Amino acid sequence: MSMPESSSRIFGIRANLSQVLHQLLQVLLVGMTIGMMRNVVPALAETEFGVPRGSFMLLAAFVVAFGFVKGAMNFLAGRMAERMGRRHVLLLGWVAALPIPPLVYFAPSWGWIVFATILLGVNQGLTWSMTQTSKLDITRADQRGFVIGLNEFSGYLGVALAGILTGYAASLWGPRAGLLWFGIAVIGLATLLALVAVVETLPWARAEIKAHAAIQSIASFKPRYASVTRAEPSTGEMFALMTWRDRRMAALCQAGLVEKFVDALVWAFWPVYLHKQGLSLPAIGWVVGVYGFTWGVSQFFTGRMSDWFGRHYFNVAGMLICGLGVAAFPLGAGSLWWSISAAVTGLGMAMLYPNLSAAVADIAHPDWRASAIGIYRFWRDLGYGIGALGLGAAAALGGDIEYAFWFVAGSMILSGLALFHFGEETHPRLNPAP
Repeated sequence: MSMPESSSRIFGIRANLSQVLHQLLQVLLVGMTIGMMRNVVPALAETEFGVPRGSFMLLAAFVVAFGFVKGAMNFLAGRMAERMGRRHVLLLGWVAALPIPPLVYFAPSWGWIVFATILLGVNQGLTWSMTQTSKLDITRADQRGFVIGLNEFSGYLGVALAGILTGYAASLWGPRAGLLWFGIAVIGLATLLALVAVVETLPWARAEIKAHAAIQSIASFKPRYASVTRAEPSTGEMFALMTWRDRRMAALCQAGLVEKFVDALVWAFWPVYLHKQGLSLPAIGWVVGVYGFTWGVSQFFTGRMSDWFGRHYFNVAGMLICGLGVAAFPLGAGSLWWSISAAVTGLGMAMLYPNLSAAVADIAHPDWRASAIGIYRFWRDLGYGIGALGLGAAAALGGDIEYAFWFVAGSMILSGLALFHFGEETHPRLNPAP
């Protein structure tokens, strides 16, 4: 579908409901694509793909690869989207995913799984970034938290559904065939819909930039935008701004990086831990699914609530609650205990996940918002790689998988305290610029 030529754009969820729904369906399928790799693959790493027992670092290798690749693609996706458009980047992401199901099906060794996960990182970095950026383009600033909450709700609902469905598919048809047909259906449908139903939203972003000066001259509440030296900052200037020069952005980026330690743990070690406790693949899918469902559904509310009450304290509380949920997981036994711990962890993630992104968007100027979100997402998803290395090392040095849980819980609590100290409220109504 070609880019609209009209310069007149109407912003808001209701005015652009059809495209918002199409983008939500896209991110649901994005979530299902990563979700198909988060239950069966790690649980059967030893028996199906030849990972030696107790090889914690090798087991974590595919999450490490995913994190570094996805982080890099997030960085590139923001810059690419400002030059070639959001829809083209989305399509490139789906093309990258097409080989994943056959790679898993024919995999003779764990190395093939790592390669498939590298392609998954490319897919996720390009597609998930674009679904979020596109919705921010076409909706209003006062809907930002709600929109990001909707985006992440849909995506992590897809992650949870895929984890459960692939568990049943693996039990019915075998792990390789179940993942093959599930992956072909999800990725094929997403690619088709991106071709025929998704429109380019870059014209909305350009219209917002043109209207920005007039809007700000009469606005009651002006955002505290991070300072740049020119209207179109270079990649190097943007990286410095996000990483250390603006204290608020740096605090948000470190929190985003550390919170991905949790998801790396859930992906790489929760299925292995639960499998060793005697749970079946469908039962593992349901426990991990409680985490995903709680995270996904709660974001529907936590994003909107941050539009009313602010981002900062939601983010700090989410980091601390999430850390406590992770710490509780290995302290008890049984599906009920693990499900409650998963729900607490998911609730904490729901409080922080959309609102860290919304906070970045609050103080990123429309001229370079896509780049700011891309760099934030670079640091955030680099947390998969750094976290997987850390939890793998913790388990290896401690000699038990439970040490990975303590490493992640401690990191979350320390990061939350750093965010509390160095961050601030970014909502322009609650903390406007002078």
